[in-house]
Amino acid sequence: MRLTKNAFQTMVDRALRDLPPRFSCFLQNVVIEIESVPDPATCRSLGIADPYELMGLYHGTPLTERSVDDGASLPDRITIYQRSIEAVTDSTEDIVEEIRTTVLHEIGHHFGLDEDDLEKLGYE
Repeated sequence: MRLTKNAFQTMVDRALRDLPPRFSCFLQNVVIEIESVPDPATCRSLGIADPYELMGLYHGTPLTERSVDDGASLPDRITIYQRSIEAVTDSTEDIVEEIRTTVLHEIGHHFGLDEDDLEKLGYE
C-alpha cells in the first residue's frame, strides 16, 4: 500500500499528537522527518543489506548521555522511512500501527533505551 507524502505525514503527526504529555514535552527540540528509504551510506554504516528493513532512525545524543558541560549542538532528529513502512503493511490500519511503533521505538532511543530494552517493551 502506498500513500502520498502528505497522507503519511498526517499519520506521523497523529502518532506524535497521541503521545502522553509527560513524554512529548521532551521532544520539543527533536526534528521528525520523513524520507522514502534510507540511503546506501546509512545502510552500510548500520550493516543493513536491505534498506526496506529500516523503518526509522534516531540521530542524536540520548538524554541519558547528556551533560551540562556539553556545548551547543544541532537538534536531535528522528527519520521515519515511509516506503519501508509501507512495504511491511497491508492496510491503512497497519500503517498507523507501524508508524506508532516506529515513532515510539525511535523516541525510546532518544530517552536512552537500547534495542534489548525496546524489544522487552514491544517496540521492536
